[in-house]
Amino acid sequence: MNQKRIVSFLPSATEILYLLGAEEQLVGVTHECDFPLEAKSKPHVIKPSFDQTRMNSNEIDNQISSMMQSGSDIYLIDEPELKKANPDLIIGQGLCDVCSPASKEIGKALSVLNKKPEVVILDPHNVEDILSNILQVAKLVGKTEEAENLVRSIQNRIQYIKTSIPQSRPKVVCIEWLDPLFTAGHWVPQMVEIAGGINGISTTGERSRRMGLEEIKKFEPDIIVLMPCGFDINRVLEEYPTLASNAKWKSMKAVLENAVFVVDANSFFSKPGPRIITGIEILAKIIHPKEFVNLKIPDNSFTKINS
Repeated sequence: MNQKRIVSFLPSATEILYLLGAEEQLVGVTHECDFPLEAKSKPHVIKPSFDQTRMNSNEIDNQISSMMQSGSDIYLIDEPELKKANPDLIIGQGLCDVCSPASKEIGKALSVLNKKPEVVILDPHNVEDILSNILQVAKLVGKTEEAENLVRSIQNRIQYIKTSIPQSRPKVVCIEWLDPLFTAGHWVPQMVEIAGGINGISTTGERSRRMGLEEIKKFEPDIIVLMPCGFDINRVLEEYPTLASNAKWKSMKAVLENAVFVVDANSFFSKPGPRIITGIEILAKIIHPKEFVNLKIPDNSFTKINS
């Protein structure tokens, strides 16, 4: 089959294409496509309209809220780079206007291209959807067998976790943004359940939303996991002191018992791609450390915060 020229507006789609061995077909990516490292060298056809790296969580939230209210662009298309890429296929997402370029940017991309490419939208809400997306992307690039092997491997790892957890299930709250506080929605509640926890406040498939400390306190979790969208561990630790100084936070059972954890959300939780299985394994080690003491996970993928 003829190879397609592909532009990915979605970091998880970029990861899938690399894992399937179809990276040569990738002619354009976003600034957020950072895994594997080789993906960063692909032409960037999308960039952010403001520099989030110089802002804290509250400033980012205020900026995005203001931009969405005014209709301003969160992402900017590099028109010359996009025209040069000349894609046959654009892969985008319908999940969140903030997390990655979505329908607005795809519409602009189509308006500047002379040749109208095929557009495929991925819209996963749970783990099964993520696995289906892998197969869907594979079909587009003629890598079905590779995808089936990858999905089977992920399913086997999930099954190992499910059959190894004890009967006792601690209550877990995952936090997707620190200021203001947001629940971790979409596929994360299911990841917690697979890893042997009772997920609190959010529900599988529903969008992340704002929440208050009172909500967390009412649920009284045994474990709290901090996973701000797109952040790595160091970025979370930089901002944590603001939350840690709050009297209500300090009174939480999980905080008092040193059961607050930070994970590398950018790598293993925020993006609905193949590395979600590693996120499940990280949660399994956090929730049931004795049962999964020998489970291998990447170095520096999570850390405990001691109050």
